[in-house]
Amino acid sequence: MLRLGGLWVLRMRSPAAGVPVKNLGLREVASGISSPGSTSTRALNIFDRDLKRKQKNWAARQPEPMKFDYLKEEVGSRIADRVYDIARNFSLALDVGCGRGYIAQHLNKETVGKFFQVDIAENALKNIIEMEIPTVSILADEEFLPFRENTFDLVVSSLSLHWVNDLPRALEQIHYVLKPDGVFIGAMFGGDTLYELRCSLQLAETEREGGFSPHVSPFTAVNDLGHLLGRAGFNTLTVDTDEIQVNYPGMFELMEDLQGMGESNCAWNRKGLLHRDTMLAAAAVYGEMYKNEDGSVPATYQVYYMIGWKYHDSQARPAERGSATVSFGELGKINNLMSQGKKSQ
Repeated sequence: MLRLGGLWVLRMRSPAAGVPVKNLGLREVASGISSPGSTSTRALNIFDRDLKRKQKNWAARQPEPMKFDYLKEEVGSRIADRVYDIARNFSLALDVGCGRGYIAQHLNKETVGKFFQVDIAENALKNIIEMEIPTVSILADEEFLPFRENTFDLVVSSLSLHWVNDLPRALEQIHYVLKPDGVFIGAMFGGDTLYELRCSLQLAETEREGGFSPHVSPFTAVNDLGHLLGRAGFNTLTVDTDEIQVNYPGMFELMEDLQGMGESNCAWNRKGLLHRDTMLAAAAVYGEMYKNEDGSVPATYQVYYMIGWKYHDSQARPAERGSATVSFGELGKINNLMSQGKKSQ
């Protein structure tokens, strides 16, 4: 099996000692965790957030949680690369949905002075990977960040936001806690993630049971992501997509790894049980349609990467409409002028 390196996670870590809590920018809230089943009144209630917390806590309690970390390790390193691409130091950073610290472990204290790591699962926070950056771990929901406005220079998030019920609210919360000229760098699964598994289950269930239910959770479309970032207040946006393909011995090994990652489906409309015959048929369909030459089967993970900045007067802005001094129609004359100049020489 091809493995790359990832997983998802109230305690203060010793490297952060000496930082008074009153200066951390915490908002006065009773808890950063929403009550079970609670969500914004404007949001669709698609996911059972309490079940997702239990799934992630179960995954973090396994004897070898790092065995399933390969995907989140890989995406975390790619987000860290994007942080390094920005030529500045961030004194205070926040990781939303940090898991075991898949981004912070790839950064150094010359780039980030202090890291706050937030996750909905307390067991994942207990298994935070050791790193050189001083860190503070906080149990909180991605949709209800317990921080004051203009607190962080950098906010990152890796493979967590696709499970929130109210993505617009989550992005607005991130924008709220960023300082002016602060940057948000995130990654989330895209719509083509696990399309092989989705198609195999649908075909098998339709053939064996006369219909199908959703077994892979819905994902955000890439053309909606830029709009959501803009609506949250971000500017100078960058959104790009990538695909990571991992090979497994079979469909059941893929599903075992998804469970170990804490990535099992938690949609309210999920089907609680699949018949044994349907599962065997789905595995057969998966192998028949997608098998590699070596007998393994591929699973595709589509990942959206996003970058957005909070407005500041120092940022570059487009010139006012009508302020141009040269017409685009005159640009075609440049080649003629250059060729004439060469002939005259």
